[in-house]
Amino acid sequence: MNFEHLTTSSWLLLAMFGIICTIFGYVWGKTAPKDPSLSRELSTLRERTKNLQLELETCNKQLTSMSEAEVASKPVKIPPPQNVRVSFNAELAKESFGKKIKLDDLKVIEGIGPKIEKLFHDHEIRSWEDLSKVSVHKCQEVLDSGGDRYRIHNPGSWPMQAKMASEGKWKALARWQEEHKAGKL
Repeated sequence: MNFEHLTTSSWLLLAMFGIICTIFGYVWGKTAPKDPSLSRELSTLRERTKNLQLELETCNKQLTSMSEAEVASKPVKIPPPQNVRVSFNAELAKESFGKKIKLDDLKVIEGIGPKIEKLFHDHEIRSWEDLSKVSVHKCQEVLDSGGDRYRIHNPGSWPMQAKMASEGKWKALARWQEEHKAGKL
């Protein structure tokens, strides 16, 4: 389209068309039906914001009323780090046990063989860290789920051994297992 050949009346016609479309769009937007769930959600969020602002004001008032000594004496709670895991050192494990050790191989634990390892895997206990966080009672439940043939096993030290393995304390684990044959405490 070549705009150089448009006359004044053409420009006026384009402007009128634009104004009419703008008015039509405004009216259409105002008269369109509104979703009632959005209105309820908006009012809920406004109410929640109001409550949070009141709570913040209350906290600020308490903070300003406290002396610096009171603030300093309040203990600061720092949450413990989550999912911190020592990297697996296969060479150190091999040096300590005299054989190659795979990451999260539960058979490293004195008293756990392939069948017991499978029982633990079936109960979503798949790593040394998982086993270290399980109670001895839960270990016994896992053994009991396998039947009577697993009654002779004593899982009393398994979580402790798994903790040493998950923390990479291979020499301590090997020494402990040497001193406590059959995993007995």
